[in-house]
Amino acid sequence: MATVILNRKRNKRVEQGHPWIFKNEIDRIEGEAAAGELVAVHNAQGQYLATGFINTASQITVRVVSYKPLEELTHEYFAERFRRCAELRSRFIKESDSYRLVYGEADFLPGLIVDKFADVLVVQILSLGMDRVRDHIVSALAEVIAPAGIYERSDVPVRELEGLEQKTGLLYGECPRLVEIKENGLRLVVDIVQGQKTGYFFDQRENRAALEPLMTGWGKTSGITLQEVTAEDGSIKRVPLNKSGKEVTFPYWDGATVLECFSHTGSFTLHACKYGAKKVTCLDISEHAIESAKRNVELNGFTDRVEFVAADAFEYLREQVKGQEQRQERGQAALKKVDTSKPLTTGGRTWDVVILDPPAFAKSKTAVEGAKRGYKDINLQGMKLVNDGGFLVTASCSYHMHADMFLEAVHEAAVDAGKLLRLVEFRSAGKDHPSILGVDEGQYLKFAIFQVISR
Repeated sequence: MATVILNRKRNKRVEQGHPWIFKNEIDRIEGEAAAGELVAVHNAQGQYLATGFINTASQITVRVVSYKPLEELTHEYFAERFRRCAELRSRFIKESDSYRLVYGEADFLPGLIVDKFADVLVVQILSLGMDRVRDHIVSALAEVIAPAGIYERSDVPVRELEGLEQKTGLLYGECPRLVEIKENGLRLVVDIVQGQKTGYFFDQRENRAALEPLMTGWGKTSGITLQEVTAEDGSIKRVPLNKSGKEVTFPYWDGATVLECFSHTGSFTLHACKYGAKKVTCLDISEHAIESAKRNVELNGFTDRVEFVAADAFEYLREQVKGQEQRQERGQAALKKVDTSKPLTTGGRTWDVVILDPPAFAKSKTAVEGAKRGYKDINLQGMKLVNDGGFLVTASCSYHMHADMFLEAVHEAAVDAGKLLRLVEFRSAGKDHPSILGVDEGQYLKFAIFQVISR
């Protein structure tokens, strides 16, 4: 086995548990190693540190798979790793048989992602070392998990940085394109062939459940209150009455009005309805995403409370803000001269809860400043459409947009919008997405709930 000798003056990241060794951290390589083969990693003093697979064509030249000597990545090696992955998930995820089974470096399997959708597995192989032993990966998954089928979704550009072509297709057994799963008691259909990434984002499972306390308690804003009335049989019962004293029969009278942007499969919309929302606007630019969301809404019986919009989220939010500002201006016509001959825009809606879960805006360090402007803009428009005292639910999945920078962008947006934000909750990815302390790359997801107060 070849040996990689690290620079004397480098940062000691490997000793602290970081699984990546970059090209500029290497002093020399002793011996011959083909791309994707295992190498021993030593410090400048010759002390063994780890074992990983090498790819000199990649900036991440070595990816660590073990901190103990290891001769070969075998079927048995992967089977043992997968058993440990399954044990960890079964400890924390009780209500579902669908979750992220393998999360790359955090499970000491760098460049390997495995999502479990009921009895189907979807695999992403992102590194050369894992690609070389894909047969062992598939056979070990078949043994340990015993799925009905394994499907590959390695159709991501990052493979090209490893010198690999993008790939998709059946690896084992049989896989239907559409797979039904359960999350937090809800039914969802996942498109494993054409859905984003592997078909569904498990990382927000616990965050979606965090919507529950936001979805009820809004009846009073419409003048609806629970009051005691005497029934025909003389009994006393509590019923919702409006300002005119009439009973409100709509069962979700106390629910929030909700806007979900970048809906994908409609997962936040489903949770909002489950927890009592009165009306949800489900928005995505993709017609395929809207069709997926419609299917899931119908599957759970929420159709009468959801409207679907296929539109660009930035444009839609700006249109609503513009309409709102025009209506406010018209409302001040008695105080100042306003041209009322111009037709109003179709916008002007507001909601009790606005949810923003956009795709990554920053996929590299060079894109961070532009991404920060994007996050500021989307949150600026979003919070302007939250009813006073309502909630902004906002997320970022851009690793390069660190938490402090993300919060700074949201704060700047609040200042410009004339809003005060009270941070109620700040979360990261779910329990099936563990991270190694000291490996900042694993801390990619930021999820925040703010109460929005007008100044």
